Amino acid sequence: MQSFAEAAARYRYVRPQVVSGNSIVISGGRHPVVERIVGTHAFVPNDTELNKGEIAIITGPNMAGKSTYMRQVALIVLMAQMGSFVPALRAVIGLADRVFTRVGAADDLYGGQSTFMVEMTETAVALREATSNSLLLFDEVGRGTSTYDGMALARAIMEHVHDHVKARTLFSTHYHELTHLADKLERCRNYTVAVLEQNKEITFLRRVIPGKASKSYGIHVAELAGLPRRVTDKAYVLLKELEQTRRMAREQTSLFDYVAETAATQAEDPSATLALELFNDIQQLNPEALSPLQALTFLYELKRRTLG
Repeated sequence: MQSFAEAAARYRYVRPQVVSGNSIVISGGRHPVVERIVGTHAFVPNDTELNKGEIAIITGPNMAGKSTYMRQVALIVLMAQMGSFVPALRAVIGLADRVFTRVGAADDLYGGQSTFMVEMTETAVALREATSNSLLLFDEVGRGTSTYDGMALARAIMEHVHDHVKARTLFSTHYHELTHLADKLERCRNYTVAVLEQNKEITFLRRVIPGKASKSYGIHVAELAGLPRRVTDKAYVLLKELEQTRRMAREQTSLFDYVAETAATQAEDPSATLALELFNDIQQLNPEALSPLQALTFLYELKRRTLG
């Protein structure tokens, strides 16, 4: 207790209000360890408001401070329940029965577990044992496997937490597609770490604000780490190609979805019915199995059916 008092006086901690509810409200929260390293003058405080069963999806660049923000929330909750003052301007802390974390990348070679296996094992413990009174931290869940596997797992985990566990959750991710869940899940909110771009220079502002990130700036971080310029220049070129291919695929998918949706909702409209039939025929088509003559015949048939 004497150590708590010494730290509180020396580092400007405040007395938290510990309540029996499930809300967490922190104004000007700070990470008690990181601010000692970088200096109080350099550390950027952040606010947090997390109510019962809410999931905060946190996107933003690498090195922008997502992990620091998540950990400081957990540490403030832990310190408050230990009887310590906390590094913040104000804190109202709803009791947490346990804090579950899936943070960092580590393997267990002696135990025969890969990095991804450790990640999934820790996630499984959280999903199995957490209650609606717990606090969950998921940092980049799914990154240890392929993109689509990881994205599918991350979304399924988030939906399970929302629908069944109903615990307060901080979920950071580079899968920007997951931000759309905020439109589908009632207690899901998007947050991002602010970035300032000026004259091709990027400044991480370390401020967590409502909204979602549009990109991760991973190649920029690689430049800061000292990768050869030839490598990063090539990476930018490849990134542009991949984004263009992805955009084209998304537009094509949207077109097919639109045709199917229109036909399904306007079943009595002859043109809509025809659109659905054509959509089904094209979807079932296997181009690799067609001879040139069969392909040409199929195109003529499409033209005859659409133009009469």
